[in-house]
Amino acid sequence: MAAPSAIPRRGLFIGGGWQEPSLGRRLPVVNPATEATIGDIPAATAEDVELAVSAARDAFGRDGGRHWSRAPGAVRAKYLKAIAAKIKDKKSYLALLETLDSGKPLDEAAGDMEDVAACFEYYADLAEALDGKQRAPISLPMEKFESYVLKEPIGVVGLITPWNYPLLMATWKVAPALAAGCTAVLKPSELASLTCLELGGICAEIGLPPGVLNIITGLGTEAGAPLASHPHVDKIAFTGSTETGKRIMITASQMVKPVSLELGGKSPLIVFDDVDIDKAVEWAMFGCFANAGQVCSATSRLLLHEKIAKRFLDRLVAWAKSIKISDPLEEGCRLGSVVSEGQYKKIMKFISTARCEGATILYGGARPQHLKRGFFIEPTIITNVSTSMQIWREEVFGPVICVKEFRTEREAVELANDTHYGLAGAVISNDLERCERISKAIQSGIVWINCSQPCFVQAPWGGNKRSGFGRELGQWGLDNYLIVKQVTKYCSDEPYGWYRPPSKL
Repeated sequence: MAAPSAIPRRGLFIGGGWQEPSLGRRLPVVNPATEATIGDIPAATAEDVELAVSAARDAFGRDGGRHWSRAPGAVRAKYLKAIAAKIKDKKSYLALLETLDSGKPLDEAAGDMEDVAACFEYYADLAEALDGKQRAPISLPMEKFESYVLKEPIGVVGLITPWNYPLLMATWKVAPALAAGCTAVLKPSELASLTCLELGGICAEIGLPPGVLNIITGLGTEAGAPLASHPHVDKIAFTGSTETGKRIMITASQMVKPVSLELGGKSPLIVFDDVDIDKAVEWAMFGCFANAGQVCSATSRLLLHEKIAKRFLDRLVAWAKSIKISDPLEEGCRLGSVVSEGQYKKIMKFISTARCEGATILYGGARPQHLKRGFFIEPTIITNVSTSMQIWREEVFGPVICVKEFRTEREAVELANDTHYGLAGAVISNDLERCERISKAIQSGIVWINCSQPCFVQAPWGGNKRSGFGRELGQWGLDNYLIVKQVTKYCSDEPYGWYRPPSKL
C-alpha cells in the first residue's frame, strides 16, 4: 500500500467538534521508518484540558444524565456498535495511519484494527446486558429488610494511553468507559496520536452526543499531568511506564481519586526439555519480537532447561535470521522500526550496557545493514546473563531477549519470579501437570501455557507488583468504570422498635 502524500490535519476533539489548541502550538509527526516529517498534531495545554473536562462533565449530567450516563445500556450500545462498523469500513486506512505513525508492520496494524472493532462490539453487548444486572438482590438475615445493588458510572474519566498499540490501547479504555455510562477525556501518547484523532472523526460521523468522548493530544507534562490532577476528573486509567504510574498515583492520592494502572513488565518464558523445539522457538520469538518488542507483557527473559539450551539457541538464531525486516509497508514485513529516535537510542544503550557488563550478544544488536534510514534494530539475543545485570532486571521495550539456563523446576520458578514486575509469564512443556503447578507459582496477573502473548477481549488483563493493579478487558474492564451502590429498604408496617416511644399524655 502506498503512503499518502499528507496525513489529515486534525485539531483537538472537544465537545463533539474540532478546535485548535489554546496556544496554537503543534507537534511534528515523524514516520519512524523513514525519519521524514509527515504532518503535525495539536499540542494541548492545561487550558485545553479544562475545556475537555468541562465538556465531559456537561455531557455526563446533561438533562439529569438522560441522554448518556443514565440512559439504558442499549442506547449506549447503539453508538458503540456504530463506532465498530466505522472502524471496519476504515480498517485499511486506519492501519496505514497506524503504520506511518508507529513503524509497526502493516499486517500487524491491520490486525490491531480488527481487534479495535471487536472490542467496541464486545462492550456494546456488555452495555446492553448491564440493565438486566441492575437491582441484583442481596440475601439478608432479617425479613423486614430488602436490599439490592445498583451499578452506576463512576463519572468523568481521564484515559492516558501509550504509543505501542495506539488505537487499540485507547479502545481498551474508551469502549468499557462509554459502555458503563462514563464520559471521557482521552490523552494518547504524543509519539502516536493519529488514529486516536481519527476516532474523534468517527465519533462525529456517527453522532455521538457532544462531550461524551473528548480527545486531546500533546506532551505528557503539558496535557497528561493537568488531566491526572484535575479535580473534576473522577478516575484516571493509565497504561505506560512504571515511573509515570507512580507520579499519577501520588497526584491522585491527594484527592483520594481511584486509579487503574497497567505498567511495565519483564516477563519470563520457561521452556522445559520435553518440547518440540521449533514450536517453542516460534513462541519465544513471537513473545519478544512481535511489534518490535514494544509490548509491556513481552516475555523477554527466556529460561531454558540446560539439556536443550544449545540446540534451542541454535534454532532461535536461525529463525531470527529469517525474519523479514523492512519498510513496514512492504508485503511480508515482520519486524518494522521502533517508534522514535529516542526509543531507538534507549534500546541500543541497553544492548551496549549488557555487553559492557559481560553478557554475550549472540545475535543482532545493531541496525540492519540494508536499512540506512529509520529506527530499525535487529532482533537481538543476549546470553551469559547474570541476575544482577540491567538487561535482566529492567524493561527494554524493544526486540531484545535475554537468556538464562536452569536445571530444576524449582530453580526455573525462582528465576521467573526474580523481578519487581508481575504482568505476565509463560511456560512451555508437554507435562501439563507441571504447567499447572508453574502457572500457580508464577507471580503475575497473566500466565500462558505452551504459548506467549495471546490476548482476547473476553479475558482479564493486568498485573501485580510494579506492573500495576486493576484489570482491563472482559467484564473486569467494565467494572473498572462502575461504582457499586447498596440500596436497602425497610419493608415492615411495624415500627422498628429500637427506642421506646415517648410517654403519651
